[in-house]
Amino acid sequence: MRIASERDIEGLRAIGRVVARTLAEMSAAIGPGVSTRELDQIGASALKRHGAVSAPRCVYRFPGDTCISVNEEAAHGIPGARTLGPGDVINIDVSAELDGYFGDTGATFVVPPDNQLKRRLLQTAEEALARAMQAARAGALLNGIGRAIESTAERAGFTTLRDLGSHGVGRSLHEEPRFIPNFHDPVDTRLLHDGQVITIEPFISSGSCGCRTAADGWTLISGPGNLSAQFEHTLVIRDGEPLVMTLP
Repeated sequence: MRIASERDIEGLRAIGRVVARTLAEMSAAIGPGVSTRELDQIGASALKRHGAVSAPRCVYRFPGDTCISVNEEAAHGIPGARTLGPGDVINIDVSAELDGYFGDTGATFVVPPDNQLKRRLLQTAEEALARAMQAARAGALLNGIGRAIESTAERAGFTTLRDLGSHGVGRSLHEEPRFIPNFHDPVDTRLLHDGQVITIEPFISSGSCGCRTAADGWTLISGPGNLSAQFEHTLVIRDGEPLVMTLP
């Protein structure tokens, strides 16, 4: 999507606040013994209260209102009976539609107690998001986003999940550019444009570089014993710093 007016900004900010607040409500309930279905129900209630509609459910008929992925699950985990235990790494991805605009956000958490590896993994993913956002400027090469993410991961001794990435968003959940890699692709000559609406969502991995689809047809598995972390914002590209839409 390309921003056409201040009304577009207002619409994106409105749904951005909704998904950010929904994520906050869900994360506050994380703890041992809590099921991913219970977390999803909190998310569903929050979206409904704000008048928003779950994007994965309405666009893709996903069997949940949010995506909740645990440990070796990197993304698109289906909420269900699985209960969280001490030390679990949990990713929550919330995307929704309100008044014709879509917002997309996500974050990764550790059910206490954590350890050094898990702390570093989450810190690296957050740093990768921050550095990628700094690289996201109108007129810059789009592959600067992947360069920032990949270099941040490598400095910390981690990898990126190369088959997952960021994307355009705005009037639908996935728009052009359909895929923004989590690694530097030197032959990608696409440019970022003023007013362009995209997500940035680094997927930092403890070792694996890719995923397989589970038997449920949705959940992406990064490998036995592998852990990953993702943090995500929806933003509008500008000549200077991008405008972050997904703030509470």
